[in-house]
Amino acid sequence: MATQRLISQTPKISPPFSTQLKSSTTHFLKSKTTPLSHSFLVENILLCLKQGTLNSHTNYLFQLNPCLYISVLDRCSSNLQMGHHFVDLIGRYHPKFKHSSSSLSAAVYVLFRSRRVSDAQALILRMVRKSGVSRIEIVDCVVFGFRNVGFGCLGVFDLLVKSYVQARKLREGVEAFELIRERGFCVSINVCNGLIGGLVKVGWFDLAWEVYRGFVASGVEGNVFTLNIMVNALCKDRKLGGVKGFLVEMGKKGVYADLVTYNTLINGYCCQGMVEEALGLMKTMRDQGLKPCVLTYNAILNGLCRVGRFDRAKETLIEMVNVGVSPDTTTYNTLLAECCRKDNLPTAQVIFSKILQENLVPDLFSYSSMVALYSRNGHLDRALACFEDMKRRGLVPDHVIYTIIIGAYCRNGVMSEAMKLRDEMVEKGCAMDLVTYNILLNGLCREKMLAEAENLFNEMMERGIFPDFYIFTTLIDGYCKNRNMNKAVNLFETMLQRNLKPDVVTYNALIDGFCKDGDMERASGLWNDMITKSLFPNYMTYSILINGFCSNGEVSKALRIWNEMVEKGIEPTIVTCNTVIKGYCKTGDSAKADEFLSSMILKGISPDQITYNTLVHGFIREENMEKSLDFVSRMENQGLLPDRYTYNIHIYISDKWYYDKHCFVLAVRIIRQLILIILKLILHLILANIYRGTQVH
Repeated sequence: MATQRLISQTPKISPPFSTQLKSSTTHFLKSKTTPLSHSFLVENILLCLKQGTLNSHTNYLFQLNPCLYISVLDRCSSNLQMGHHFVDLIGRYHPKFKHSSSSLSAAVYVLFRSRRVSDAQALILRMVRKSGVSRIEIVDCVVFGFRNVGFGCLGVFDLLVKSYVQARKLREGVEAFELIRERGFCVSINVCNGLIGGLVKVGWFDLAWEVYRGFVASGVEGNVFTLNIMVNALCKDRKLGGVKGFLVEMGKKGVYADLVTYNTLINGYCCQGMVEEALGLMKTMRDQGLKPCVLTYNAILNGLCRVGRFDRAKETLIEMVNVGVSPDTTTYNTLLAECCRKDNLPTAQVIFSKILQENLVPDLFSYSSMVALYSRNGHLDRALACFEDMKRRGLVPDHVIYTIIIGAYCRNGVMSEAMKLRDEMVEKGCAMDLVTYNILLNGLCREKMLAEAENLFNEMMERGIFPDFYIFTTLIDGYCKNRNMNKAVNLFETMLQRNLKPDVVTYNALIDGFCKDGDMERASGLWNDMITKSLFPNYMTYSILINGFCSNGEVSKALRIWNEMVEKGIEPTIVTCNTVIKGYCKTGDSAKADEFLSSMILKGISPDQITYNTLVHGFIREENMEKSLDFVSRMENQGLLPDRYTYNIHIYISDKWYYDKHCFVLAVRIIRQLILIILKLILHLILANIYRGTQVH
């Protein structure tokens, strides 16, 4: 093994280092901080070591420099016990001793030869972390030390590369690996695997292949661990096409795929949505005499859920149990995740109960899935019960579960409880992130608790969490709805100063705020600013501006926006149509509103109760009772049940016209229709009560 890892009989040492020891010794002799000679100091230190008198009171100890340190260890080469005793004494009695890379390397070899590998690695870590020291200097020191010691210490090269990997200095580790190769050495396959494994884990696939090709070229033979690491690299890099060739290449070297290889490949196919290929591979796996395990099935289940084949996933679960493979919590969590995506609460409840029935322990993911489903479906009480059960089982809630529950409280308008839970979250050491802050701010703004929202925003800034454009938009919308346009505009300007680009939702909030304030000039200015920045208005933007112009009696401008909206291919809805009708009626032009209704019906948009109520009220204001009653009849004919507003209009009509002898007949018709409306309402309520009664039973 040693000869395999020693590529060249004569290791190459870079010229700058080859003279380092000699020059540093010369420098020491020239600087002469003590009248005693170098050799005399070495001899005295060795004598003290032999006599056991070297301690914190020994003057020689504080005259040490790296060159003397190396010389002492060199003289102890035939007496390892004395050598590592010297290293220990210096560490104990002279902790502030300033090592050079050379002196550390010398100590490393002494400790390694004394089988104190962990202590040797601790010193290598000091070398690695030492500032201002290049990889070339470190590697050359280790190579120089090896030349003095011999073949028994090849493991020091392993420790060096391993230390870089453990210190998460992967690029530096690769550089050290290459320098070791250049100097005629290589590290063991286990350390090579550790290096390429670390590179694959962080997604540096090209660098991993570079290292792989490097150690193969140096004659280091890969093993099944190497194979699995590189197959994983191909899968994560979405290069499944290269797997077959790599497996053939490794097969020629006598290294074959095992269960881990197949599981990695099956997971790779499933992650890319290639479920049929994954299922085919599982069959091949069985043909090779390898039995699929729980990891295999979990990968298949995940793949099936990813492509929406939930029923097939449930069948696979049954198959898995039938062949004697016991599902674990991850198996059920995969199915729970799909239930969350589909908002399928009943199935999720069944799956969660299966976890408990099979004496498996639900984890944070299991509980967070159930809490999220209960919250989304309006079952706050069940979500809280699940949350408490999780804590009783000894699971510590993370910020995700806290955020879900806080969101549920906010959706239900229970802001006091949301803020209490937020305090508990902080006390438990869970850091609030932007999502949590955004949910709380949204809830506070919706409940018009703007002062509390402002305090929370300031707290967030003090904690060093910088708001994103979602947070700014939430607050801007809150201030706009509260008619505090000055603060909304100030926030908008702060947002721009922070180089946060507002989106169409931000502009919609501001435009709506100015429209409700009657400031159509500023609303139009924002509209133009938005278009200048290549943010194109959506349906909501058009609806807001149309409503703004109509509410301010500028129906012609509203129609211009309407026409532009239609030209852009945005289909108007009944809400936008009702806005225009309201605008016409408000300006006393109900006839135009009637014409607009006709054109709206021609476009396939059916009027609703609001449409008819608006027209009825508009014609009443113009004292056109015949037309008003005509719309009431049309409403009845379309099967639209009148609401309280229609009922009030009818009362108004009958009061106004009953005593007018010229309109007596009209009043009678109105009262007759009023009676019919009341009877229909009573019938509707009776039927609704009967339906509710049957549902309860």
